[in-house]
Parts: sequence; structure tokens; C-alpha cells
Amino acid sequence: MEDLEAHLMSFHTQIMLTGGSDAVYCKLLMSMLAGAALEWFVSLPDGHITTFDQFATLFREQYLVNKAPIRLYYDVFDIKQYQWESMKDYLNRFGVQVVRLKHTDEAMMVHAFVKGMLPGPFSESLLRFYPKTFTEMKHRVLVHIAADD
Repeated sequence: MEDLEAHLMSFHTQIMLTGGSDAVYCKLLMSMLAGAALEWFVSLPDGHITTFDQFATLFREQYLVNKAPIRLYYDVFDIKQYQWESMKDYLNRFGVQVVRLKHTDEAMMVHAFVKGMLPGPFSESLLRFYPKTFTEMKHRVLVHIAADD
């Protein structure tokens, strides 16, 4: 149910720290499977998997539909601050999506962030003194949040 590549990357990072053989890696990954994923694994013929790379490839093929879609730079224009959402939560949610982008344009990120904000005195102040970079934008938001606390 989660992002396939994120799951495998997280698992691979953890096993690299432990060391071990392909057999150990396969058994560890198998121990993390549940539900339909475990049923799929159990349905494989005995001796079908001989290396961890083969296991990872089969796993990717089986759960390809769970792969997170590639985020494109213009997708950030769909991110809007919810009526009940704090500025800090909006900034964090927006930032998570920016990190997932392959390429970013600072000016465009600033524009998308401001466009998605709820109207109010702070968003109006940003329009008057427009930040040039997303880093500057984050700094101004954090200053605003600290002033409100």
C-alpha cells in the first residue's frame, strides 16, 4: 500500500548496515511482508528466488502499481493551504513535495507557495515584498510563525 521504491530503499539501507548474505536479506524482507504481499511470496515455487536482487526485481514487478508517480514541478501549484491548517503545517507539507521533485526553480516554488496560501495579512505582505528564493520564503514564514507564538 506504500511507495514501492521507498519501501525497498528503506529496507536496503537498513540491511546494508547489518551486513549478511543474499539469503539473510531475502529472509529479512520476507519477514516484513504481510497480507497480500506475503501471500504472493508464499505462492512462489520453492527455489525460485536465488538472490536478493532477483527478489527485489520480482517484488517491483508484482507491485509496480504501488510505485509513486513522478512528481513534476508544476504539481506544486496544486498544493493549497487548508482552512484549518497552520502556516507551519502548510510549509512542512509543501516542503515535503518540493523535496520529491527532480528539478526545482526557486522563483516558481515561491510563486506556487504564495499562490497556495490562504488570503490574509501575511500573504499580502509577501505579495508586497516578494521573496526571491524558496529559502528566503521559508525564513520569512518561520519568522512570522515565531512572532505569532
